[in-house]
Amino acid sequence: MRLFFLSLFTAAFLHAATLHLATSSNPARLNPLLATDSSSSEITGFIFNGLVKYDKDSKEIIGDLAESFYFKNPTTLIFKLHKNVKWHDGKNFTAADVLFSYKTLTSDKIASPYSAGFRFVKDVKALDDYTVEVDYKEPYFKALETWMMGMLPKHLLQDEEDLMTSSFNTHPVGTGPYRLTQLELSKNIELTAFDDYFEGRSKIDKISFHVIPDPMTRLLMLKNAQLDIGSIEPLVMQRQLGADFFKKFNIYEKISLSYTYLGFNLRRKKFQDPRVREALSLAIDRQEIVDILFFKHAKVCTGPFLPGTKAFNKDVKAPKQNIQKAKALLKAAGYDANHPFAFEIVTSNASSIRPYAAEILQYQLQKAGVVVKLRVMEWQAFLNMVVFPHKFDAVLLGWGLSPTPDPYIFWHSDSDKPGGFNLVGYHNKKLDRLIEKSQKVVNSEKLGKMWQEMFQMITEDNPYLFLYIPNSITAVNKKIKHIEPALGGIWHNYITWEKD
Repeated sequence: MRLFFLSLFTAAFLHAATLHLATSSNPARLNPLLATDSSSSEITGFIFNGLVKYDKDSKEIIGDLAESFYFKNPTTLIFKLHKNVKWHDGKNFTAADVLFSYKTLTSDKIASPYSAGFRFVKDVKALDDYTVEVDYKEPYFKALETWMMGMLPKHLLQDEEDLMTSSFNTHPVGTGPYRLTQLELSKNIELTAFDDYFEGRSKIDKISFHVIPDPMTRLLMLKNAQLDIGSIEPLVMQRQLGADFFKKFNIYEKISLSYTYLGFNLRRKKFQDPRVREALSLAIDRQEIVDILFFKHAKVCTGPFLPGTKAFNKDVKAPKQNIQKAKALLKAAGYDANHPFAFEIVTSNASSIRPYAAEILQYQLQKAGVVVKLRVMEWQAFLNMVVFPHKFDAVLLGWGLSPTPDPYIFWHSDSDKPGGFNLVGYHNKKLDRLIEKSQKVVNSEKLGKMWQEMFQMITEDNPYLFLYIPNSITAVNKKIKHIEPALGGIWHNYITWEKD
């Protein structure tokens, strides 16, 4: 009898489907209010839910933990919560958790860039266990989108003294379709399907994140089908994949919702002269970077907002390389062959492309007499020692692009603070006023024109050099069934996926 049950257990274990993924670094904090790095954000997305989310095409906002929602008037938002949602420890999710999450994020106990989205909230009330009322000081165009933030469990954290260093950040308890069951830093992070998930248990039993900093190792594991899903760089796509790979994997390609930029630390005097920033912009050839690195699988980035949206300014074009004008501007700013402008570009090896992009920038800038030193770092060290302490000349980094941007988070002077996303210390009073004015506008056409004006102001000021928008090329093991590609990507229906 013991052998019979053992054989049943073994058979069940062998047939338990596991989705193998890779992450380039250890997650910093598995807490949705504090997840600012890509690894943390990706993993917490499986563990936590917000009240709302985007639909599969990233166009409409639909309910998540909220069964329904509506505006009672222009400044009052009502959420009706699902009544069958449980935390991973079995406790019921209620309006008290929503109120606690909001109060935590907007308190002085944590430093999070996500708190900026709630700056217009006047009050949040739990009308009953499953109804939340949010009162705004004034109409706010992103009133709904801010509630995509993951919720926290009040019953576990209400007595926590320091959430920034809490053990919860490595032992999270959410409401999501997967719960954390193993955390081996620098090795493996395992999530297991939550049996009581309110939308039904995920068909794939486990998700295993392999922590692999080296891009070549990630590629080899993907080619050997040790990973089920992986991003493919254009160079790899064009030259390093054979017919046997495409027999095992489907390829999904679309323009990514992200861009790469070179950001200058404007707190440093040498970058405060606009002639210098313009010269550096004119010294580079963005199209050459795209041609060399992407083989037509990318486009030149012309500014901070997503192409194809109302925020995008199609009249702003990428500057054309002009070495002579760049030299003249640098000379006017006090730099020449005897006293060259010099700075360091720092980036991370988490991306296999960006170190090469940095080398191309170094070569291009050299033509204008600019001396560039390069430094490539491990991702977490890059964030913690360079980016967030603002200890850099220039960083080669990327941002995600939202269909409805919030310029305040990245470009307003107030966001130049510890934990804020104004990493380069950009201050422009005229832009600040325009951002503040726009936040009270709910008419989409009027708001679009204001965003386009911001787009032009930012690009003309050159706090960043906007470089490229890569295509997202994703390889998916053909053993994964029921994938439905959409404008928002492939992940919108992952709880229905199955693996042969």
